Parts: sequence; structure tokens; C-alpha cells
Amino acid sequence: MNRLTTSEAGYDLARFPEDPRDPFRAWDAADAYLLQHLEEAVDVSGNVVVVGDRWGALSTVLAAHHPVQISDSYLGQRATAANLERNGLPADAVRLLSPRDTPPDRVDVLLVRVPKSLAFLEDQLHRIAPAVHAGTVVVGTGMVKEIHTSTLSLFERVLGPTRTSLAVRKARLIHCTPDPVLPRTPSPWPLRYALPPDAGAAAGHTVTNHAGIFCADRLDIGTRFFLKHLPDRSGPDRVVDLGCGNGVLGLAAALANPDATLTFVDESHQAVASAEATFRDNTGPDARARFVVGDGLAGAGPGSADLVLNNPPFHSHQATTDATARSMFHGARRALRPGGELWVVANRHLGHHATLRRVFGNCQTVAGDPKFVVLRAVRR
Repeated sequence: MNRLTTSEAGYDLARFPEDPRDPFRAWDAADAYLLQHLEEAVDVSGNVVVVGDRWGALSTVLAAHHPVQISDSYLGQRATAANLERNGLPADAVRLLSPRDTPPDRVDVLLVRVPKSLAFLEDQLHRIAPAVHAGTVVVGTGMVKEIHTSTLSLFERVLGPTRTSLAVRKARLIHCTPDPVLPRTPSPWPLRYALPPDAGAAAGHTVTNHAGIFCADRLDIGTRFFLKHLPDRSGPDRVVDLGCGNGVLGLAAALANPDATLTFVDESHQAVASAEATFRDNTGPDARARFVVGDGLAGAGPGSADLVLNNPPFHSHQATTDATARSMFHGARRALRPGGELWVVANRHLGHHATLRRVFGNCQTVAGDPKFVVLRAVRR
């Protein structure tokens, strides 16, 4: 937990799930720079919308203004709720929306934490642009390494004239003056493409990708490698696509074994929406699946899965970390029945085989190439 201090108060903030071993804060210099600017130069009144607030720091500090937070991250939403409670603020002080929800009809102050994905920023600006008017105050924030010429061009193309501030503590602000009569093209999202011939059971099927999904315009090479080495199973398996992204792994498992029941899980609302569209478009009416936005398998019952497929991330926003993978592995072990299997694809250099041996007591290398490895661990 870390304390963020403004000129008016101090706030104890933490990421979610809170872990005393986590070396990363729930806020950074970009959040602090934006909050300082609001205190000094902005009348924060009317309808306030915060887009992309990573761990709820902005929403928590602005709780007195009853902002609407639009976040793709389930964990970020949970962090916001926990940080409100931690600081004695009402749970309803912030209205939590996902990108799949209808945005407010009118926005008077729009605050944007620049995301890692330019595509996601593009989609969100398109979605919220109709609610922005000539008097809307639009301020974005991010670290210098996160704000590029393409970022500024996107604000300018969708909302209006845009400029940046000087850098402070390696953070920068984006100031945009809305132009309500600016001609806009529709958002290009979602994207759809056919899977290549070497995509195993899913070859030739069409994938749907909403904005912000990793490798949204093509099949990423790790998943492509995994699809060639998925387990050959039959019967009424309960299969989980953990961290499902666009759902390609789960789709391949369903197509290879029509008797299986699939569960697609991701902390991204956009990912789960993509997985559901991908699955529904490529399977028959009898195919069985659940689609869950959540914290991995934290809510799954013991022994509720026979097979878990996982391509774990190794980034949390801009930070490189194996914390998410470790959490996924522990969750999979709890959810698997005795004899159930976790199959993982990952970059070879990450060393997940050692973590899996600690968690499961065993780990087998199924396949590998110079870059990737497919690992199998069995619940004893």
C-alpha cells in the first residue's frame, strides 16, 4: 500500500488483489501530475468521466465529484472499490462502467489515462466523442514513454486540436480542445480475420477482436505454437480457457472435442466479449460455454475443471512481472480435480517450469522451439 498526497488530503491506495510483496504502486507520476493540474487550473464540475483509471487512484481522489469511471479491467474496478472503502469514501461515489456499457450522454470533464493499446484508446475516444461538447475540458495523462505522436494525432483526429505539456517527473499531460463539428469516421473496431491453416482445429475459422486485445489484428505467435500442441482429448471435459483473450484456445478445444464444456475467463471485459463472439460465430447451438469477467479462477470451486489452457501475460500495464502468471497457476491448481491438467504456453526465458514445479510438484515439457515452450502440470 502507498500513500498519495494532494494539497487537500492523503489517500492510502493499493492494487488489487492486494499483495504485500507487490513492488508496484497503485498510482504513478502521471496520475499525480494530472491531479495537481486539476487542483490548479480546472473547474471540476458537471459530469466527470475518467477513462482508463488503472487502479482507481484518480477516481478515489475525485470521489467528491462523483465521477464515472470507464475501465476495461475487472481488477482495476475491484481496486477502485477497495480504495474507496480504504479511505472511508462511499461505495457509490464512483460509477463503474466497462467499455461494453453505454457511456454517459454528456461529458463536461473528460480525463484519460493513456493506455498501452493505441487501438483501445481509439475505440474509447470514438465511443465517448458524441457526449463531448465545445465546453468540455479534456485532459489526458501518461508517462513520457507512453505518449507518442500517434497518441496526439488520435486525440486530434477524433476530438479536436491537441497539444502536450512540458514533462514533469517523466510524465506529460495532453490538452485537447473539443471540436463538436469535426467530421469523424466510425470506429474500425471490432476487427475480424480468418485463422491460418496451421491453427489446428480452429484453422479457417473467423476470430473477433474488440479493441485492446493483445495482437488484435493477427494470431500471436505464442498462441499459434500452442494450437499445434493442444492435448488430444474426448468426452465431457470441463475445459477452462484462462486469460482467454479472443478465445482462440477455447474455440480450438471445443471444435476438437464437441462433448466438452468450455469456460472462458479474463479480467478484461473486451477480451471476454471477443471470446464470446468468436465462440458463438464458430460453433453450433449445442455448444456449451460460460463467459466470465473475473480474477482468474478465484471464484471457481475446487475440482470444477478437468483441463485448463493458459497463455499467461507477463506485463501489468508497462511493468514486467510474473505475478499474474503465478496467481493463475495457483488458481488453476485449486480449480482442477485430482488428475486434472494445466497446459501453459510461454516464452522460454520466463522460466515458468520452475514455478509450476513449486505449485504442482511436477512439470513436463510437451513441446518447445527457440522462443516458446508448452508445459503440462498435473494436479496430484
